[in-house]
Amino acid sequence: VQLQASGGGLVQAGGSLRLSCVASGGTFSTYSAGWFRQAPGKEREFVAAIKRGSGATYYADSVKGRFTISRDNAKNTVHLQMNNLKREDTAVYYCATGSRLITSTMSRAGAYDYWGQGTLVTVSS
Repeated sequence: VQLQASGGGLVQAGGSLRLSCVASGGTFSTYSAGWFRQAPGKEREFVAAIKRGSGATYYADSVKGRFTISRDNAKNTVHLQMNNLKREDTAVYYCATGSRLITSTMSRAGAYDYWGQGTLVTVSS
């Protein structure tokens, strides 16, 4: 499975961006998907995830109420709608997928099998 993330850019605080991640080489509907981010000098952290089948969603506390993850299985795509962006949201955002994820592992980077290349989001004040 190959993942291609896009949609990053420079935005002012309070603004919005929509990230997309297109999957190829696998049956996307059989994978759960997630977004992670890594800010300069920090470890990669979980942002949001969406489960295969049920479509249940999971969010980091820091983005709840501001970010929305969704998927379009027909287009092999997962989106991350980011609203009311803050400076602390500045990071490289990575999409990832996995076929063996369960509820308790959705936020764990090590549980994902495939990763995209990352897209940079910069939020200015």
